[in-house]
Formats: sequence, structure tokens, C-alpha cells
Amino acid sequence: MTRFVDLSIPITNDVISDPDVMRPRVTYMTHENTWEQIAMFFPGLTREDLPDGEGWAVEFVELSTHNGTHMDAPWHYHSTTDSGARPAPSIDEAPLDRFFRPGVKLDFSHLPHGHVVSTAEVEAELARIGYALEPLDIVLVQSGAVYGTEGFTDQGVGLGAEATLWLTERGVEVVGTDAWSWDAPFSHTAKRWAEQRDPAIIWEGHKAGRIRPYYQIEKLCNLDSLPPYGFMVSCFPVKIERASAGWIRAVAVLES
Repeated sequence: MTRFVDLSIPITNDVISDPDVMRPRVTYMTHENTWEQIAMFFPGLTREDLPDGEGWAVEFVELSTHNGTHMDAPWHYHSTTDSGARPAPSIDEAPLDRFFRPGVKLDFSHLPHGHVVSTAEVEAELARIGYALEPLDIVLVQSGAVYGTEGFTDQGVGLGAEATLWLTERGVEVVGTDAWSWDAPFSHTAKRWAEQRDPAIIWEGHKAGRIRPYYQIEKLCNLDSLPPYGFMVSCFPVKIERASAGWIRAVAVLES
């Protein structure tokens, strides 16, 4: 039997999954107040002419390409990639054959929020689950962030430049996390910045895309219901011209 696991959070007004300045807004227009919209197309139509006097349901959505479960393109991280050799691709230039591939889950949820995962920790987790990475595997990180809980944007671990480049060096081109960002939460990085004043720690996992391009999924959910490997990931992004990201309906497909 085939089992599908929804890995995507909803786009909603009711659950905070972004900082206030970046939150999406959904306006609902219901059957009770839209009959006049239909009448605009059919002069002379009255509300009584429609079954039960109802119009249609329509929603207007105000959001950024980075709201909800979405995929970042290399263009988001920097204007160039391959160490400056070429322009970084935008989401409409993404190669579709990368987005339905075997998945592997790395569980770092036991580590403290704000921790930056090292290459050694990635290698240790792969050894623990007994899996050898293959090129084009989709690597998902269970970060310890829990969607729908207070302080979500400050939760979870991040992967820094070292671990990200280790993955891409082995042919991984798509990664994902159930946290707000692939990097450690900004609130934690800001504390380290205040102490160290080392610019290399700022958005370092993302900026690794300057060296080798990769695509990054953020704000996944339900990773705790997945096995470490043995599943496929479907994560095709919406095609938005010249955009830095696109929304996805991420789904894991498991055969039993």
C-alpha cells in the first residue's frame, strides 16, 4: 500500500509561523456576500436568481514567496553561485527532476535551540541510522522546532556553512527543515554576533549557496512521523518568474 504524509503547514491567519512584519493575510469572501460579483458578468441577474441566493467562495491572499512551506532558490542567498562563475538561478529556473527523489531524515531535535549542526554531527547521525547518502537525495532535518507553538521562529537547530557544503559536495541539491530557517534562528545568532562580531556566522548556511547551488525547503511539518529513510519526497515549487522562492505542497510517499 502507498501512504502519503503531508509535510506542509497551512497558510493561515490563525497560527504564527513568521515574524509579525512577514505574516501572511488571508481575506475570506463567502457565498453570502459575493452574489454581486457574479451579477457583474450577467447583467440583470438578481440574488434570488441564484440557488439559495448564494454566490461563490473566494479568498484573497497577501503573502511573500517565503510564507508557508516553501522552497528557496539559490537566487535568494546571493546573486551568483558556483563561486561567482554564473548567476544564481531563480525558482522558475529550478530543474524539476530534483523534486521527486528519495528522502532521508536527520533527527537533531534533541539538540538545544540555536545550535549550529556540524559536519561531524551530520556524519554521526547518518551512521546512527545506517544510511549512506546518494547524489540527489533530499535531506530533511528534524530541527526541534514545533509548528503552532509559541516562539516558533526562535526554535530549532540550524545547519551552517560547513555542514551545508559537506552535503552539497556529495551531490545533495535539495534540503529541508521543519524550522523557520535552514540557518539557526536569528535570535540565537544575534547573541553570538554580539559576543564574537564574526560576520561569517551571519546566514552562513544560506550563503553556502554562493559556492555550490542548492534548493532549500523551510517550514515543513510532521517529520516526526517519517522513518529515517525509505520514502520519496515530492516538493515541486510554484513557478514564479525571477522569484527567490516558491510555495510547495511537500508530501512524503511511503510504500508498505
